[in-house]
Parts: sequence; structure tokens; C-alpha cells
Amino acid sequence: MRRAVFPGTFDPITLGHVDIVKRALPLFDEIIIGIGINADKKTMFSLEERIQFIEKAFENEPGITVKSYSGLTANFCKGENAQFIVRGLRNSIDFAYEQPIAQANAKVNGVDSVFLISSPEYSHISSSIVRDIARHGGDYQELIP
Repeated sequence: MRRAVFPGTFDPITLGHVDIVKRALPLFDEIIIGIGINADKKTMFSLEERIQFIEKAFENEPGITVKSYSGLTANFCKGENAQFIVRGLRNSIDFAYEQPIAQANAKVNGVDSVFLISSPEYSHISSSIVRDIARHGGDYQELIP
């Protein structure tokens, strides 16, 4: 069984995240959307809210599960018997950030990364932009599922 983890904070999940997961679905038997818990990171939405947002976005996709974790993503992958990490790349800055992490995960933990390039219509969307719009009372509904 080919199992992958799509890790992130998902604060909140965006249409860009949904696009990457839907495009990754044909590649894997199961995708675990792993919500990483980072005690140093202050989130806008609670863990429970983020889980609900994700479950609602993928309620008709049986190949997707949602779980939270703390610690290293590669350790979470091992615990879930996931051989792959899925990452979406919006631009070359994302690639430069993700490349050494992917290489370390492969070398040290035996977990390979699969990169999917963002669809052009979603490449401008990030959770931090959505949060900024929300904090200032703007309408961000067209950026989230």
C-alpha cells in the first residue's frame, strides 16, 4: 500500500492545499493529512477547528484521513507506515526551503518526498495571507474550501 503524509499547520486549509491533495490522490492508496503541532507557533484556529475544516473539505474522499502529531514529520510517517511526504511548491523559494529537508528525510529516515507544483490559479494563496485578511476583517472565503 502506497501511503503518504501531507504535513502542515493548515491554519487554515486553503484551496491551494486542497488542489495539491486532490492531484496527489491518484498517486497513493491513502493520504494522511498530518496537522503538525508546534508549541512555539501561535495559531488563529484551534486544532479542533482545523480538523473540522479539513474533514469537511474531504468528506467525500475515502482515501484521506486527518491526524495530528508533534515532533518530526518523518517520525510521524514511520509511525503511520507512510513511505512518502507530499509537498506543494508555489515558487522557487518554496523549493529552496523544501529541498534540504527532503534530502535529509530520505537519507536519515528513508522517507521520500513528492513535490507537486501549485496550479497557477492557487499559487498566490497561503495560510498566512488568509490569516492576515481575516485579522483585518476582509473576505477570504474565495481562498478556502
